[in-house]
This record gives sequence, C-alpha cells and structure tokens, in this order.
Amino acid sequence: MQLEATELTAAERRLKDEVRQWIADRLPPGSFQPGLGMAGDVDPQFSRDLGSRGWIGITLPREYGGGGSAVDRLIVVEELLAVGAPVGFHWVADRQSGPNIAANGTDEQKEFFLPEIAAGRMSFAIGMSEPDAGSDLAAVRSKATQIDGGWLVAGTKIWTTGAHHADYILALFRTSDDRRGGLTQFLVDRRSEGITVSPITFIDGTRDFCEVNFDQVFVPDSRVLGHVGQGWAQNTAELSLERGGVDRWMSVMPLLERWATQQWGSAPASFRSELGLITARCWAFRSMSLSVARMVDAGKSPVVEAALIKEMATRFEQECVETMARHFGREPDLWSDDPYESLLARAILVSPSWTIRGGTNEILRNIISKELTRR
Repeated sequence: MQLEATELTAAERRLKDEVRQWIADRLPPGSFQPGLGMAGDVDPQFSRDLGSRGWIGITLPREYGGGGSAVDRLIVVEELLAVGAPVGFHWVADRQSGPNIAANGTDEQKEFFLPEIAAGRMSFAIGMSEPDAGSDLAAVRSKATQIDGGWLVAGTKIWTTGAHHADYILALFRTSDDRRGGLTQFLVDRRSEGITVSPITFIDGTRDFCEVNFDQVFVPDSRVLGHVGQGWAQNTAELSLERGGVDRWMSVMPLLERWATQQWGSAPASFRSELGLITARCWAFRSMSLSVARMVDAGKSPVVEAALIKEMATRFEQECVETMARHFGREPDLWSDDPYESLLARAILVSPSWTIRGGTNEILRNIISKELTRR
C-alpha cells in the first residue's frame, strides 16, 4: 500500500479556479437547496449545463466526450461538493458507470452510452445489493437465464439509489452457480417491461433509496457488459472509483463552512481548537484522494488504498456531524426555514449510513488486512 505525496499543477489550479467561478455564477446562494455530498438534489438541467462545459465524464475517452484525467475530475467534484451542488442526476453515471462501460463495453455500447453520459443527459443506478446479499455481494441470487437473443432476469435489488429517475440500471445477476465466477453485469433499461421500482422512505423523509423488482425482464445480448462470468472482477475494479474519492469526506463540507463562519455560539477557544483539528484532517484526506487519483491516471488499480480512505473518511464525517451538533446548542429542526439548520438535522439522521453505503467498515478492514498480510 503506497500513497505518494502530490500537489496540483499550475494547469490543474487554473481548472480549479475556472470551475469555482462557474459554480458561483450558476448556483448563487439561495438559488438551490444545498445537499450532503453525493446525496445532492436531482437537477437534470444543472447536469446538462455541467456536461456542456465538459465537466461530466471527464475520464472517458476523448472521442466520447472525455479526454481529461482522474485528477481533473477530482478538482471538479471537489468544487461541486464544497457547496452541496445538485449532482444527483449524473453522479453514478459520471463516477463509475461511465468508466466501467469505457473499460469493459463493446464499441456499440460505448457509442450509445458514453456521449450521453458526458453530456449529462443519461442517469444510471447501481443494482448490486439484495435483501440477503448486502455486504456479501457474492451471495447475489437474482438470476439471469439465457434465451434466444438475450436473457431473462429475475429477482430483487434493494438500496438502489436513484432507480426511480435513472434511465439505466447497471445490475449484477447470477448466470451460473459459481460463487464469484457466476456473476455478470447487465445494462438494463429501467423502463423495460417487468421492472417495478418502489422508493423506500428513509429516516429523513427522502425517498432516493429504492427496491427494484425484475420479473422476467428481457435484456438483449447487446446489453451484457463485459464477458459473462466477469461481473465480480468488474465490480471490484469499479469499487476503487466509488471508495477513494473526495465524496467520502466532503459530505459535510457546506455545513463545516457555515459553522466556521457563524461559529454557532461556540466558545472561541473550543471552536478554534476543534475547527483546527477538522481542517488538518480534511487536508490529509484530500491529499490521500489526490494520490489515489494520480494512481488511477498512472493505470494502477488502487482498490486497497481506496478502501483505506473510505474506512477512515466516513468515520471522520460522522465525527464532524457530532461536533457541529454539539456546538449548535439545541436540536436542529429538519423543517427549519434555514437551509443549513435543516441540512444539519438531516446529517444527524443519515450519517450512521455513511459507514455502510459503498461497503461496511468491517468489510473494508478485511480488504485492507488481507492485502497487508500478503505484502
């Protein structure tokens, strides 16, 4: 495991300034509801506007609308999450579905999906977890049965964020009894006959998590992603994109900025001390995420490094919420007219999930320890 120190180049700093100014102009204060990182609001028009700037699908091949680096994408995402921008429509497609298709898709799939993703016009959801297969993804039981011209898929996926507005679901189904070698990824049109999407009301009243039932849904051969039986390997590679980014420690950034400027009634000495510690840790996590992005640009697969970042960073986010809640001085109102008080109340309710989504801390620690043992 190796995370090398690195800094932004002059060109990367110019990109950062350009993105920051565009966001300030496009999302002036009061024009949108700030969100908690990747759980930002769904705003298709904002995603299309961002895509028109070339800031979605940055890491995709140039001929499909990309051509930038993983570091470039980190810079854009960092500025978006800093203000709690409405990234919900394009988030999954940009972060992992697009790169997965670019790495494993056929030419026809790349030509069909990637330009639409880069333009911010196509939304994806991830169909991984099942009622009895959450952290143990190899226990997936939803099945794909081959027929003439394609496959019939049947089963249930759960905690499928954004499935109710997604155009496609990149779903993992069992194609043989081999525990890991019997899994295959499919690009499933969410509007296909036989799909039922049922939003699940979360503790904060939002309904972004969904249960998706597949009742003998036909998926043509042309929508198998990669090779049959390679779904486990493709999923594993995809997780390094999901776990090591700035989104794992920036969910609370709009709240931290608000707390830092208003202090929320804190005693000056206590406020400065705790804010200083939080700031130092933010810089450390940012350096780690930047290092992982450099590794991706170098053609490496930093799965373990990404797992390490997620394990530590999501606990850090939860600690930040606890600190801000304590300094707030009273129980924040979820329905407050102050968007930041409401956002703090939402963070208190949902932050326990941050060490679960994308892989529980226990699973991540197993990944890390196994790799350290091998080395």
